[in-house]
Amino acid sequence: MTPTTTARRTVVLLHGALGSRTQLEPLADRLRPWATTHTLDFEGHGLNAPGSRPYRIERFADNVLEALRAMPADDPPFVFGYSMGGYVALYVARHAPTQVAGVFTLGTKPWWSADVAAREVTQLDPATIRSKVPKFATLLETRHGAAGWPAVLDRTAEMMRTLGARPPLGEADYAEIAPPVRVGVGDRDATVTVEESLRLVRMLPAGELEVLPATPHPVERVSWDRLARSLHEFMTTPRPR
Repeated sequence: MTPTTTARRTVVLLHGALGSRTQLEPLADRLRPWATTHTLDFEGHGLNAPGSRPYRIERFADNVLEALRAMPADDPPFVFGYSMGGYVALYVARHAPTQVAGVFTLGTKPWWSADVAAREVTQLDPATIRSKVPKFATLLETRHGAAGWPAVLDRTAEMMRTLGARPPLGEADYAEIAPPVRVGVGDRDATVTVEESLRLVRMLPAGELEVLPATPHPVERVSWDRLARSLHEFMTTPRPR
């Protein structure tokens, strides 16, 4: 059942690494009866991929801030981010806290190191994806174009190495994030653990944890209805200003 409320909310939906705005359209569809939704492609993603600049969290945050500046300043939106999109949302909340009403992340890895980045990069080889998971290769080609998707993988791998060497967010940054944050993680997520998500929540001034049952990392395998209900509950909970 779709939740309803008399107060219409605004939410910006941010896709994950290798994704595009189409990745979150099923969620946007479920939110539209009660929320104004905005989606965007991060720089170098989607059918305009691969772009001309290296991928960076800071540049993706600029993409979000550009979209936020086009919205009413007196009614800041909530931001939902899946995986990498959640990391970008946290970066925005850290550096532009008045621009967002709150952040909801799902499957977002908050802690990066060279070892973590090296493990993630092993999954980003185009030739391996073509041979071992051809359906995923076809999906990436649909999202980013036949010529664009290998470049998206290469630039994502380079960004992850940079994340591992110089994480843009650390403990001190998380402790300064003022807006409320709900950290969502699936109990079957093989990429992000409940433990590291809880560690993040305990550092946030207004953090809370939600563990989704029977949920792995790929957002396509999340229950969209449940996620929409969780977002509704988070966005409509009264909080002191």
